[in-house]
Amino acid sequence: MGSSRRITVALAGLIVLVLAGWFVRELVTDTPSAGSGLPVRALSELPDEAAGTWRLIEKGGPFPYDEDGRVFGNREGLLPAEESGYYHEYTVGTPGSRDRGARRIVTGSDGELYYTADHYSSFVVVDPGR
Repeated sequence: MGSSRRITVALAGLIVLVLAGWFVRELVTDTPSAGSGLPVRALSELPDEAAGTWRLIEKGGPFPYDEDGRVFGNREGLLPAEESGYYHEYTVGTPGSRDRGARRIVTGSDGELYYTADHYSSFVVVDPGR
């Protein structure tokens, strides 16, 4: 096999590997998180209000509700078991709602980020970088 043919085959193989890695990454991101068993969603896939709440969390407030930042007890047991005080909850506004609504972001002390649209009946892991 000639030198230029070997280079062409090597480049083609490299391209295949890069594409395969990209597809596997996309599949893994949409599958349950290894640590929690919950599906992973990009922050950009959630309602716009979730991104606004995340920005407030990153800044440390101010938050629109007194309950924001309080300890989340995980009584439903849907998040990984941790000591009391590990999780904190924040309101994700619901347009047209007269109260806090059902949507929340829950943070973990190690930087985890969860979202619920149904007042703790289900959660997804949030990837804020996407």
